[in-house]
Amino acid sequence: MTPESLKQTAGLLLDVGGVLYQGDEALSGAVAAFKRLKTSGLPFRLLTNTTRTTRTELASRLAALGFEVTGADIVTPASAAAAILDAEGARPHLLVHPDLLPDCPPEAAEPNAVLLGDAGEHFTFERLNRAFGILIEGGRLYALGRNRFFRGRNGFELDAGPFVAALEYAAQVEATLIGKPSPEFFRAAAAAIDLPSEKVLMVGDDLEADVIGAREAGLEAALVCTGKYRKGDAMAAKKGGAHVAASFAEFIDAFLL
Repeated sequence: MTPESLKQTAGLLLDVGGVLYQGDEALSGAVAAFKRLKTSGLPFRLLTNTTRTTRTELASRLAALGFEVTGADIVTPASAAAAILDAEGARPHLLVHPDLLPDCPPEAAEPNAVLLGDAGEHFTFERLNRAFGILIEGGRLYALGRNRFFRGRNGFELDAGPFVAALEYAAQVEATLIGKPSPEFFRAAAAAIDLPSEKVLMVGDDLEADVIGAREAGLEAALVCTGKYRKGDAMAAKKGGAHVAASFAEFIDAFLL
């Protein structure tokens, strides 16, 4: 990715955890950089695979850290799930974190599908086995994300991906992905700011879900070396045509130059 391609970008999609904040603190320079972005008037959305908190709760958490956002600025898999499942006639059993329920479609009395997100400590054998029972009888599996892990307060933690893989293997089904790196998810977020995919750039700390996923969906992408970034990711990102910056603040400095 070149400075010229940065100049052609008309809107941004920003990952949240690992890009704007880490744990309970904003990353260095991120608040000031975000204010510069908002002042510029450039359209943006916060695009996150988080499946433990609602958009309203996430907006409140970000506001407490100094980021001026509302729930309407945020796109999550859960916020997109209801329309997708309804269009396909799916009546879901919810295997998600309880905190996420306000953003999810309602639990069906007679489910013919499973909607799975990062349930954290609520991934019990009983809950997984109930989901397996629906799938083995022909139900469809929808995944709000399939990230392998994320960096939490106590280091790296398992995300939803390993549990999606376990149910796929056990029930011999293939999950329909709603969150990143689904191309449809990136394109829907680009459409939310009224821009074609090729005019939008995704900024993230996850090489697979953020950078490679965005590139495969036709977006530009930038990898920041914070959050879950690991040695070697920068070279892979550059080979795929993405920009690399040490942080979100450094990226904004270059982008708004």
